[in-house]
Amino acid sequence: MDKSAFEQKARTWHLLSLSVGHRCGAGNEEAEDIAQDVMLHLWQMRDELEKYHSVEALVALMTRHLVRNHQRRRSMEPLKAETVTLLTESPQELLETKENEEWLTKKLEQLPTTQRTLLYMRQVERRSHEEIAQLIGIEITSVSTLLARARRALLEDIKRRNNI
Repeated sequence: MDKSAFEQKARTWHLLSLSVGHRCGAGNEEAEDIAQDVMLHLWQMRDELEKYHSVEALVALMTRHLVRNHQRRRSMEPLKAETVTLLTESPQELLETKENEEWLTKKLEQLPTTQRTLLYMRQVERRSHEEIAQLIGIEITSVSTLLARARRALLEDIKRRNNI
């Protein structure tokens, strides 16, 4: 199939693909993306299209498969930690978790600024000791020492809170 013949039929195939995409549950943007993918596949196989009895049936089939693939990918997104927590914890456990988080936040705020900053960079941002030392402008051994002090202070507070 030459370019001009493909272009003439492509408009109707594109509209058909959009229609099938919408009927299969795709939203406007998703249906448009899928229709574009279908058109790309058709263009790549334009020399073989004459073998098919109905290119329209091929368009509909390709669209349905692509919509299904998009829906599968969407359903495989991981659950958020909050959702899993809500499903597995009792109201009392949720309250205890909230109180523990508030207590820990308060204790973190009470740490000296440098220790709190180092803990944040190491635990949240996952930076290496070398990277932290370079960013703050201190020795690597100082980073290790300050992190150890911050962790020790938090551990002692946790032990006191839990009567250990």
